[in-house]
Amino acid sequence: MADSELPDCDTPATVLAFAQSRRAAAQRAEIDVLEAALVWASMHPEESVADAAPTSGLVFGEVAVPLTGEGTPLVAEFAPIEFGAALGMSTDSARSLVGDALELAHRLKRTWKLVHAGKVPLSKARRLAQLTTTLPLDGAEFVDRQLAGFVGKIGWAGIERLVDQARVAFDPEGAEKQRREAADGRRFDVHTRGASHDGIVHVEGVLDLADAIDLDAAVRQGAEELSALGSTESLDVRRSMAAGELARRQLAFDLRAEAGDAGDGAASAVKPRQVVIHVHLSHAAISRDEAGIAHVEETRSIVSTDQVRQWCGTDTQVVIKPVIDLEAHHHTEAYAIPDRLTEQTRLTQPVCAFPWCERPARRCDTDHVLAHGSGGSTCSCNLAPLCRRHHRAKTHTARTYDKTDAATYLWRSPHGLHLVKDRATTRLVTAHPPDA
Repeated sequence: MADSELPDCDTPATVLAFAQSRRAAAQRAEIDVLEAALVWASMHPEESVADAAPTSGLVFGEVAVPLTGEGTPLVAEFAPIEFGAALGMSTDSARSLVGDALELAHRLKRTWKLVHAGKVPLSKARRLAQLTTTLPLDGAEFVDRQLAGFVGKIGWAGIERLVDQARVAFDPEGAEKQRREAADGRRFDVHTRGASHDGIVHVEGVLDLADAIDLDAAVRQGAEELSALGSTESLDVRRSMAAGELARRQLAFDLRAEAGDAGDGAASAVKPRQVVIHVHLSHAAISRDEAGIAHVEETRSIVSTDQVRQWCGTDTQVVIKPVIDLEAHHHTEAYAIPDRLTEQTRLTQPVCAFPWCERPARRCDTDHVLAHGSGGSTCSCNLAPLCRRHHRAKTHTARTYDKTDAATYLWRSPHGLHLVKDRATTRLVTAHPPDA
């Protein structure tokens, strides 16, 4: 066994004691961060939006927003962005962190005290805060009072039942609304952006019970049919194959129906429906003599060229588009951004150019880094994809940024943080604000 670099950890007991002390220190540090979030929120109250000081980073256009439940103070809209930038987290994560802190400190005060006393893990308290945020104030107080003394011992299912009980008792209209929203929240997601190198994706959904039973029966029947046809794959694999067969059968059925509506003889003229993916291949990867990798825009990973060849097999329409030179410089005097510049910007910077944001560039605005009205040109060197939230933050606060090369951006925050976004990665250049 390699020599340990841990101090005085030469027996099992000392190793355990050392781990326990470090774990307790880490939990204490997490609580301190939540306390800092509370102080940060108090420094950016609703009044700060209307009476912004020159050094606050606030300008006209920012609003105060609720980050958690009824009875908690409103916070300046873009305040969590700066807090998250300092901690290396996304805007959504920062909003959640500040919101959880406000919920615990203002609406779950007993639980918050237990967290400070080390009797409730902060992670569990934060999960509780996220559950109670939609309760009215007296409902949150009821949950907090009922759980006082044993929230650290009760299971999560029991906590959820208590929150549901509070919702029905203190907000019956809200309970009914949540029931309807739960029905509206049904979904079925195919995570193509998370495809593995082998071309495998995850599928998940939230279905009505009756629909789920029917779907399971159809997949089970399809798996049995594949086995009867001689498939030697495992049951799990056959079930996954059966789901694909269900989709193809439905598409074929729809096409026949469309052909029938168009009149006799039209079926032979119907072309297969298209599933469009954008695959980027290098010259070397196109060669059949060697294995390579391909970049698929619709995923966040790479796939093998062998997988691409399978996709481009029989009855597949392949469209080859001209290569866009990402190094070329395009320019126009107009404010409106031509399609070729927008496409070049999206291909060069695949996600939002704001630190730690991962929203795909194709779902972002194309922003003039230096505003067009301030002399910024509409050209390759002055454009960046920004999602709508961070586009507003850049427009309505003192945040500025420069494009230092085709896909690298240097951001300066209102409080002096300097961050670099390079394609999908972010790093903090200054460890602390200048006035720290």
